Amino acid sequence: MPTSRPVLLVEDDAAIATVIIAALEDEGFTIVHCTGIAARDRQLDQRRFGVMLTDVILEDGDGLASLAAVRERAPDMPVIVLSAQNTLDTAVRASESDAFEYFPKPFDLDELVQAVRQAAGSRAPAGEEAGAAIPGEGERMPLVGRSPAMQGVYRMITRVLRNDLTVLITGESGTGKELVAEAIHELGNRRTGPFVAVNTAAIPADLVESELFGHEKGAFTGAIAQAIGKFEQANGGTLFLDEIGDMPAEAQTRLLRALQSGRIRRVGGRQEIAVNVRIIAATHRDLTPMIAAGTFREDLFYRLNVVPIVLPPLRERREDIAALAQHFLVQAAEDGLPRRVLSAEALERLEQRTWRGNVRELRNVVHRLALMAREERIDAESVGDIIGPEITPASVPGEGGQGGFGAALAGWLTAESPPPGSLYHRALAAFEKPLIEYALGRTGGNQLRAAQLLGINRNTLRKRIGELGLEPERFSPS
Repeated sequence: MPTSRPVLLVEDDAAIATVIIAALEDEGFTIVHCTGIAARDRQLDQRRFGVMLTDVILEDGDGLASLAAVRERAPDMPVIVLSAQNTLDTAVRASESDAFEYFPKPFDLDELVQAVRQAAGSRAPAGEEAGAAIPGEGERMPLVGRSPAMQGVYRMITRVLRNDLTVLITGESGTGKELVAEAIHELGNRRTGPFVAVNTAAIPADLVESELFGHEKGAFTGAIAQAIGKFEQANGGTLFLDEIGDMPAEAQTRLLRALQSGRIRRVGGRQEIAVNVRIIAATHRDLTPMIAAGTFREDLFYRLNVVPIVLPPLRERREDIAALAQHFLVQAAEDGLPRRVLSAEALERLEQRTWRGNVRELRNVVHRLALMAREERIDAESVGDIIGPEITPASVPGEGGQGGFGAALAGWLTAESPPPGSLYHRALAAFEKPLIEYALGRTGGNQLRAAQLLGINRNTLRKRIGELGLEPERFSPS
């Protein structure tokens, strides 16, 4: 039911104010409307309100930065923030200022009405002070973009800053999953602790447990001294487990045990060690079919997927490409490359590309443009000359745009942009491991049959399995 106290709306856009007032009055709320900070404070001095809705940029100042004055006058009044400044910085500032909810413009009116209804039935603890906004973060935020697709990401980030819930970040390669993890750490409660990142796909399978949990001297051949694992290194902070979908089955079991108990045991050790670590995991894989196939533990998935954050591919947020390109040009100059500017036509040409490698590919392309462009102002022709036509499945012989190996190869080439002279060996290294894994999967881990399927000698296959750190027993039917 609507609160008996009126709702204070602080909004200097007459059209938006009219729509909000009409929607809330239809729900039975009484609305008091003002357009600035001074008028807001006068209203708060004269009467009590059940909820306040405020824009950020007002006619006489920053409605978010001035919330301390609101808290002094009405410490128990929920505040809902509205903003056209749709950046991660604004979302974080709203969260840090104890806002009940944050809505980037344009917002869903039904969601706003529901939030007002919920706020009207709640009260913040009396006397609770607003958290201090993080100074100077606007230009240093790790994530760039104001598209609607990114607004959901920002709102999810702000929801996990004041708790230690486990987060699972999913998205295609190159979308910025580690940047999200770093943002959660740097802006959250554990910012003073360490941030430790480990790519589980880059560690040989037989060393994953040692890397995560550490080992005692003599635990295995080559363990000449005690080693502290990533869990202990991240104690008091955040452990980021990238490419969690590539973790071997045995390591998955030990990870699940560590998450459940909050304790780890070094390889070869007898003593359990308590650790205080927030876990953020990420993967570009779809874990659902892996769970069905038995290659990823279902109980571990549920333990990790407490708060899911899905990062959109760049092709679904094309309106962010110009801002990202400008951001990367600044980064390139800071890295010592020549200062450049992109013409409107050049930006339009960048926006037309598919960006199969997502933000990582865009960053590589912009740095290449900064290095190789002859003029300070980069035009559309320079973009075409320097980065060339886009590699697509249709441009790979024999593929005809129908996907398959050529599509995968095209995606890898686009995302990684290997330097000249390394293309052949880099491509072989990237595709050999998943090719052997595919063969082992098709043959249930039978190395003889896998070698026959691949058309190579069994001894050669056995050697490569060892060098790549693969475990054929993972593919054996249970």
